[in-house]
Amino acid sequence: MLDAVTLDQLRTFIAAAEQGSFSAAGRKLRRAQSVVSQTLANLELQLGVTLFDRGARYPQLTDAGRALLVEARAVAGHMDTFKARARSMAEGLEPELSVAVDVMFPMGALTRAAAHSGIAFPHTPLRLYVEVLGGVIQPVLDGTCRIGVVGSLPELPDVLAVEPLLSVPFVTVVAPAHAMASISGTVPTKALAQHVQLVLTDRTPLTAGRDFAVQSPLTWRLADLGAKHAFLRAGLGWGHMPLHIVEEDLAAGRLKRLRIADADPRYAQMPMRAVWRKDTPPGPAGRAFMAQLREGQVGASSRVKPRRHR
Repeated sequence: MLDAVTLDQLRTFIAAAEQGSFSAAGRKLRRAQSVVSQTLANLELQLGVTLFDRGARYPQLTDAGRALLVEARAVAGHMDTFKARARSMAEGLEPELSVAVDVMFPMGALTRAAAHSGIAFPHTPLRLYVEVLGGVIQPVLDGTCRIGVVGSLPELPDVLAVEPLLSVPFVTVVAPAHAMASISGTVPTKALAQHVQLVLTDRTPLTAGRDFAVQSPLTWRLADLGAKHAFLRAGLGWGHMPLHIVEEDLAAGRLKRLRIADADPRYAQMPMRAVWRKDTPPGPAGRAFMAQLREGQVGASSRVKPRRHR
């Protein structure tokens, strides 16, 4: 009997409870009161419980009715979400927005893009990975993520399409107590080679045997940018860092910026690019997400209010 319970019966139950009478529920549902009464009677028979006490002038929810009303609303709500997502997919929207983002990307720009996506595409859930080097493109290559936001990996497989986003300023820093902090003026490159450089390492085999922006034979390799940041502040080495992550430390004197003699200009900026497999291009939600990322540090107050997709 329970398998025969329909969504229409549950919606009728909800309407009767919310409207306070069967006649009012009939008006809301555009049905005759007799149809509402019969629908609820059938529902009670199938459930094996009494939902309404009909002894008073207006029907009153029983204890069982109040408990089951919560569940009925949940079922109806899930069905509404199910239909909205199905409608979005039929219109070409992705069932899910999955993105792998380079850890170097400005978090403020990323959170604003996510907030915009939540408003413009409320029925497209976001799944986000924050990685470095090959860890960004591996989930794109294997289909786990639709979009990758790549910065620290300069060479990309040919199967990926590429779209420029923005550039992230980089600085070379060291703790004030570190020996290199006492060097006045520019730091010669030979001095860099005499001290430990803190370097991010790849958790995937995609960059095996290759180094990027490594200028010292003495390296400590860490797979986490937060750990690298902490090691720099602790004076355990020197390293290149995104300016937006260390600018507060520089202002407070917790880190010192190093000026490198004959510095390679490639280390001053990290271009961020969106990538995706050429055979699975992003849909409307993905395109909108990338457009928001491209705005970078533009304030939210200057944005045009996004159009809602229903």
